[in-house]
Amino acid sequence: MTHTTTEQPARRASGAVVPVLAFAGIVVAVMQTLLVPVIKDLPQLLDTAPSNATWVLTSTLLSGAVATPIMGRLGDLYGKRRMLILSLAVMVVGALISALTSELLTMIAGRTLQGFAMGAIPLGIGLMRDMLPREKLGSAMALMSSSIGVGGGLALPLAALIAQHADWHALFYGAAGLGALSILLTLLVVPESPMRAEGSFDVLGALGLSAGLVLFLLPITKGSDWGWTSGTTLGLFGASAVVLVLWGVMELRVAAPLVDLRTTARPAVLFTNLASIMVGVSFYVVSLVLPQLLQLPKATGYGLGQSMVVAGLLVAPLGLTMMFTAPVYARLSAKYGPKVTLILGMLIIAIGYGAGLGLMSAAWQSLVIAVVLGAGIGLAYSSLPALIVGAVPASETGAANGLNTLMRSIGTSVSSAVIGMVLANTANNVGGVAIPTMHGFRVSFLIATGAVAVGLLMALFLPKPNRAPQLRASSEEDDAVVERAEEVLRGFRGRVLGADGVPVARAKVTLIDRRGRQAGATLSEEDGSYALAVPAQGAYVLAARASGHGPLASSATHSGEDGAVDVDLSLPGEAVTA
Repeated sequence: MTHTTTEQPARRASGAVVPVLAFAGIVVAVMQTLLVPVIKDLPQLLDTAPSNATWVLTSTLLSGAVATPIMGRLGDLYGKRRMLILSLAVMVVGALISALTSELLTMIAGRTLQGFAMGAIPLGIGLMRDMLPREKLGSAMALMSSSIGVGGGLALPLAALIAQHADWHALFYGAAGLGALSILLTLLVVPESPMRAEGSFDVLGALGLSAGLVLFLLPITKGSDWGWTSGTTLGLFGASAVVLVLWGVMELRVAAPLVDLRTTARPAVLFTNLASIMVGVSFYVVSLVLPQLLQLPKATGYGLGQSMVVAGLLVAPLGLTMMFTAPVYARLSAKYGPKVTLILGMLIIAIGYGAGLGLMSAAWQSLVIAVVLGAGIGLAYSSLPALIVGAVPASETGAANGLNTLMRSIGTSVSSAVIGMVLANTANNVGGVAIPTMHGFRVSFLIATGAVAVGLLMALFLPKPNRAPQLRASSEEDDAVVERAEEVLRGFRGRVLGADGVPVARAKVTLIDRRGRQAGATLSEEDGSYALAVPAQGAYVLAARASGHGPLASSATHSGEDGAVDVDLSLPGEAVTA
């Protein structure tokens, strides 16, 4: 798989692209917390048992997990903007279905469609990489990555206000309206990326990954209801292990896999994804604990007695701080690198949860916890796409960021299951109602601190950043020149010549790796020059063809060190190494 361009060049991205894409990410994130204010009332609202009502939340989680890597890959193949609009459109349809029903199965169907929009996050990051100049890319990706937390934080008070003063179906009408607005803005402002990956969509890979994820996440989300040692729970975990192993074996044998596991196994990608799971765990703990603590009555002796709306407002700075952290991250990352900012972010998260163990006795203390954790989570989330983008080819940006977003979703799922179990097992039963205890809240914060410690260890294993000199663009107009120059420094370059020695323009030069897969492609310039970056050191074949000339295939080897290997290609004839 490699990155290529379509015949049509992308029109220049306007300054509104970043806020429009970030808005799409926020809208998608709203789906995850939309029903939090009415969770306890869902059994009554849907006239069903509590165990059945939880499927309204579980269905969105499962469909989001399945859609994220799939939509990322589809975006790489067929256009990221196109798939972004499709994701948002499916979400709008799902929101309208939910808005028009109070019947359980129809509601679950609508919520399942809403979850498909989670693919918008990696698609937005991919669009930013393809279109933005380098000096703007860091802060833009940081904002897009943080949008999942920003949307979740801002949705809490707004959803609480609507649920408190209007029919709960208005939540879905509002979500549909936001989705429609996001589609309109995307159509008006965001151009399609010209970048495309070679190959076809791996249908069997998509089905295998979907089955494995559902079999894995289902017992995580329903384990508390079914029992963690029940036959159903253990059977599903076992089945997920078998399916995912078989899926992995199949993906390694496919020429154009849904997920390139060899790329995923690179230390830079592997440890970033493992750290992402831990950041996801830590992010969700505060979202579960603080709203409950704030709304518990003061009669409990530790509850803060706030209304649903006030509790949402006190937690909202978590998302706002994440949003305002994006430009700070850009400056820190430019100076120290995304690995350092990831480590710094997780240290701040650990400080926030550590301090939070003693800051649970007043509403203002919850505000302090939310701000500190928002800063740390914002830095950590902002670092993740930069680490992924720096470790994978441009053609795999959507799929790789989709997988990384999936890792965060797995973290939040694990967090929800574990913290839910902790709070349930430490609760006091008062009149048949389980009341969470301060002990349960503190244990939850300790679990979050432990998760951050594990994530910090993973971050320390990340490879050192490449210290090779980097070119810098002095203006947006120079950025394309700089990008091409950087490719020349670490790949193959040369000229395509005809039999008479005359340069051949617009000859297609294809880079093929030792497994016979396309690893790069480009068209020669008017003077016959070409440049191709190499994904890794090793032996390659350079194949060239042009109208009116015979084809050529020539072997070439790159040592992986900084610098380029000069290979001139004569059509027809043998390659001449400079």
